[in-house]
Amino acid sequence: MTATILRNATVLDPRAGELLPDRCVVVEDGVIAEVGDAEARAGDTEARARDAVTIDLRGRVLMPGLIDSHVHTTQASADFAELRSWSPYYTAARVSRLLREMLMRGFTTVRDMGGADHGLARAVEERLFDGPRVLFGGPIIAPTGGHGLTRICDGETELRRAIREQMAVGAHHVKLTLSGGIISTMSVDALGYSEDEIRAAVDEANLAKRYVAGHAYTAEAVNRALRCGVRTIEHGNLIDESSIELFQRHDAFYVPTLATYAALAGGESGSLSEQSRRKLLDVTDAGLHALELADRAGLRIGYGTDLHGAFHDRQLTEFSLRAQVQKPADVIRSATVTGAEIAGLVGRAGEIVPGAFADLLVVDGDPLQDIGVLTDPDRRLLLIMRGGAVVKNVLES
Repeated sequence: MTATILRNATVLDPRAGELLPDRCVVVEDGVIAEVGDAEARAGDTEARARDAVTIDLRGRVLMPGLIDSHVHTTQASADFAELRSWSPYYTAARVSRLLREMLMRGFTTVRDMGGADHGLARAVEERLFDGPRVLFGGPIIAPTGGHGLTRICDGETELRRAIREQMAVGAHHVKLTLSGGIISTMSVDALGYSEDEIRAAVDEANLAKRYVAGHAYTAEAVNRALRCGVRTIEHGNLIDESSIELFQRHDAFYVPTLATYAALAGGESGSLSEQSRRKLLDVTDAGLHALELADRAGLRIGYGTDLHGAFHDRQLTEFSLRAQVQKPADVIRSATVTGAEIAGLVGRAGEIVPGAFADLLVVDGDPLQDIGVLTDPDRRLLLIMRGGAVVKNVLES
């Protein structure tokens, strides 16, 4: 792959939450080879430039590609019955378009939380599909009567067998439903799986050097999951101060998903049952309060959206929603370095450092001052690079 030199960049460091002006970034073989002061590196890069593609950013902000830690890449419809009726060829066609749209919003890595498999991840890796790299977990695992579009497993033996099968094909994580949810018949405060079952699942995932992510809403469901070793909590709208202490004690991650509730609540919940609409009201207002609690306590918070069907185009609204209670730098950190920590990709994704994937965005404006810079990709996202390949470049337009 031809080397690329990005000159005159203002690099956004999400770990420190600051901008570093006048930087030169060299990309080779799909990774960041060098990051340095533009003037100091000018002599070193001059010889390289003769055989490289040079892009002058003219002081614009260069930032790492975004990470969405809770997506459903195969749920191109919000109607689960419709999804089950599709042929695998049609599903693949719809998913390829969905992935392309995610990439064009600036997401270069996503963690799929139910649906994607090793074939989808491989298709992206081999560039058969144009999209973000996909960290897949396989089907969601739930008990009989549990929440969501799932693989049903009851008891420790069935759980261990299912997890071993998913790990054997390279699953990055496994997801359990540990409470009810909005779309299921279970109430939000209902519990899924006994503590012995959860511990067995955590043990099995740990044997493969992987981890369990837990769908949970109430403090009770979240707290028992954390005590049992669940590493990431998905949703968690109804956590309280007791949950905060357990997150800290167990060094776990919190992944709120505010965008999906806002999409459903925004006058578009007509397809939901009356029971689901009531549950939606209960969790929507609580979500911001839970995020505020977590942010104030300094928890490690990932960026998640949990969108389905036509709502996938709301993926960037999570930035605006979180900005109601968080500083822009903290929201950006959740979608970069914290996402990389969740994914086990520290030093490889989420920041602009030597050795990291060349997943890079050029934006028009300073997102540390105005988070809206990231929510208008058509106008303000000028360049997208994924694994060293430029997939969008309108810098000269």
